[in-house]
Amino acid sequence: MSAENARRNVRILTWIGLATGVLGGLLIAFPKVIGPGSPWVQLALGVATLVLAFRARKIGIAEIEGFDGRLSLAAALLGFLVLFFAGQAAYSLLAAATN
Repeated sequence: MSAENARRNVRILTWIGLATGVLGGLLIAFPKVIGPGSPWVQLALGVATLVLAFRARKIGIAEIEGFDGRLSLAAALLGFLVLFFAGQAAYSLLAAATN
């Protein structure tokens, strides 16, 4: 893969990862928008954010000379936060359903 193609791929993956992370964060802040399925959508968005961010980092490290992956690292951290809070909400829903 050429360096320009790799830069384009990293840019696209990083920005889509950030967008899914922000969307997951908004659903954490406003969980009543979707309803009872909100934690599951948040979990899916968190996983998507992590996959996209780490894929961008992998391509950037392997293909781009002097890669600065701070933005993709921020996306990965955002994905971890979304997974953490969504996991708590999903666990509380599962615990409430068993009682």
